[in-house]
Amino acid sequence: MTDKQAQAQAPRVEIHYCPACRWVARAAWMAQELLTTFGHQLGEVALVPGGSGVFEIWLDGERLHSRGDDGGFPETRPIKQLIRDRIDPERDLGHSER
Repeated sequence: MTDKQAQAQAPRVEIHYCPACRWVARAAWMAQELLTTFGHQLGEVALVPGGSGVFEIWLDGERLHSRGDDGGFPETRPIKQLIRDRIDPERDLGHSER
């Protein structure tokens, strides 16, 4: 399997954010946190401009967090735990676990 094929099969995270609300920096920070934690285990982390007031995090088509439905912006710890539980359940997240 080539590197491109492996990457195409790796999990994809999408962070949908409201550009009018100026949440691109928050979305980029979350992306950086996920890439730092999971590195090559993720195939892609995409920043997706969305509608008014939206801030959502998706993993392979499954919504993990919605600012509107879940009442605010997500903390990194539970998002990392949700992603870990789906892509590598045996992995210890170190300080993010405590």
